[in-house]
Amino acid sequence: MRRRNFIGLLGATSIFPLAAWAEQPKRIAVMMAIYAQTDHEGQASSAAFEETLKTLGWTIGGNVRIDYRWDAGKIDRVKISAAEFVRSAPDVIVVAANPAVAELHRLTSTIPIVFTRVADPVGSNFVAGLARPGGNITGFQASDADLGGKWLGVLKDAVPKLSRVAAIYGSDSGGNVAFLRAAEAAASASNIQLTAMDVRGPLDWKQRLSEFADQPNGGLIVVPHPFTTANRKLIIALAAGYRLPAIYAYRFFAAEGGLISYGADQIDQWRGAARYVDRILHGEKPGDLPVQAPTKYQLVLNLKTAKALGFNVPQALLARADEVIE
Repeated sequence: MRRRNFIGLLGATSIFPLAAWAEQPKRIAVMMAIYAQTDHEGQASSAAFEETLKTLGWTIGGNVRIDYRWDAGKIDRVKISAAEFVRSAPDVIVVAANPAVAELHRLTSTIPIVFTRVADPVGSNFVAGLARPGGNITGFQASDADLGGKWLGVLKDAVPKLSRVAAIYGSDSGGNVAFLRAAEAAASASNIQLTAMDVRGPLDWKQRLSEFADQPNGGLIVVPHPFTTANRKLIIALAAGYRLPAIYAYRFFAAEGGLISYGADQIDQWRGAARYVDRILHGEKPGDLPVQAPTKYQLVLNLKTAKALGFNVPQALLARADEVIE
């Protein structure tokens, strides 16, 4: 090699290091705020997310690296994970549930964020609008706030003599508050007494639930929240012990022993999140990607639980069900 060519090559490598010649893997941070790492539903969500990425041409550990945080519904851990992720500046953050999105929204206005299972993203001030979110956040909303009223209606259809309902929710979630307001309006219209039990409030919700169950003709609405998801086994057990017919937002509650679930297919939302991540990693801005509403709702009835509680589910409701667990 001629000397001047060799010197020219050295100069080129000093300007463009060899490491830069190979494209660096994209970095995705995933906040599984709702789940513990051992939670099978969380594992199913992450598997759906990764499988969809693979179909879009991404290789986990190759051209993309994924970092997970499993916070098990604990708000203090959610805050730590959010701060760590923002400091690490990934290419995009994927996150589930309102409180976790609220924390990320507080910490960054530049890192792209894709959410799933979020209620009332406009009212929670995460996005400017559904069609044009603006800013750095977009994703897949859990449902409209009206679902709070629909839960009460389905529960009333299942238990016609229902006259009292307790709603377990979290006041730290704007979406939860919106669900509660819709349920209160529906309860008032149906002459049903509704008692709100805040898992983030100063009073012990478990003690209040015990006192509520002492009176007849009661039922339970469990609003989706990191706390209620992470503690679903306890809540399902309490409902069974107090013989309270209960309705939940997601199928896995009914599959694990809850009486009724009605809500969006949350696994499908993780597939949608992967598609949005793909578009963002290819250069699209989250503010230009519309917030997507659920396209598939599931009504699931657990007849085994109904029999244990001594309830006969009306045939009209059974005919409406997408799935009956026996």
